[in-house]
Amino acid sequence: MKALLDDSLKFYQTALNLQAQRQEMLASNIANADTPNYKARDIDFKGALQGVLGRTDLGLRRAPLALVQTGRDHIGSAEILPFAAHIGFRREMQSSVDGNTVNMDVERAAFAENSIHYEASVTFINSLLQGMQRAIAGQ
Repeated sequence: MKALLDDSLKFYQTALNLQAQRQEMLASNIANADTPNYKARDIDFKGALQGVLGRTDLGLRRAPLALVQTGRDHIGSAEILPFAAHIGFRREMQSSVDGNTVNMDVERAAFAENSIHYEASVTFINSLLQGMQRAIAGQ
């Protein structure tokens, strides 16, 4: 029973973790808007979600690619940032004299959009859990 519940919620847990990571990255971009030579970064949400869940565009399952550790004291990248392979720099829309690529309009819009997606995901998970609770209670 527990394994069934874990499997059904794995997608939503992964999506929430990814949205939280993206929110932190967007907040970092906004916080560094005046930092010289700072390059704005973002996460490819679809690619990261597919990568973590081990799916391709065709829906086929594949094993995730693991990094080789040449020393026993090396820390695996998955423990630090599981979505690191899908983090990229945002395209520069307008040149800045100091080399900063943060566009506040783009960052604020992405931040607001990600907040709405996060809130919708939490609401969906809550309704899913309430439905499961009603089914268990026999209502």
